[in-house]
Amino acid sequence: MLKVAVDFDGTIVENKFPDIGKPMLFAFETLKAMQQKGMLLILWTVRKGKELDEAIEFCRANGVEFYAVNANYPEEQFDAEVSRKIEADVFIDDRNIGGFVGWSNIWQEFFPEEKNRVKEQKVISSLKRKPYWKPLFNK
Repeated sequence: MLKVAVDFDGTIVENKFPDIGKPMLFAFETLKAMQQKGMLLILWTVRKGKELDEAIEFCRANGVEFYAVNANYPEEQFDAEVSRKIEADVFIDDRNIGGFVGWSNIWQEFFPEEKNRVKEQKVISSLKRKPYWKPLFNK
C-alpha cells in the first residue's frame, strides 16, 4: 500500500493559520479517490492541540479520515529519542521546491488512466447527442 503524507495549511486548504482556509480546488475529491484506491493517507502538519483537532474534524466533515495524524501509524506514541520523519512514499506539501503543484496535477499523476477515460466519455457523450438543428426539422 502506498503511504501518502499530506500537509494541511496551504495544501488541503488555503493557508489562513491558525484559522482554517477554504478548501483547495479538487483537494477533497482527490484525497477521497486516493483512499478508494487503497492508499494510506497521513495528515502531516505543524498544527497541534485545538488547531489540529479542528483540522482533523474539517477533513472528516469533508469525507476524509486519515490513517494516522503526525505519526507513521495510528498507535504510534511520540518518543523524543526517535526520528520524527514520516515513513511515507509520497509527500504532498506546499513547501516543495517550486511550490504546490495543485490538486489537478496530483490527480493526473496518481490517476493517469482516469484522464483518458474522461476524454473517452466526452467523445462518446458528444456522439450520442442529437445535433442542435435536428429538432428544427423533425416536427
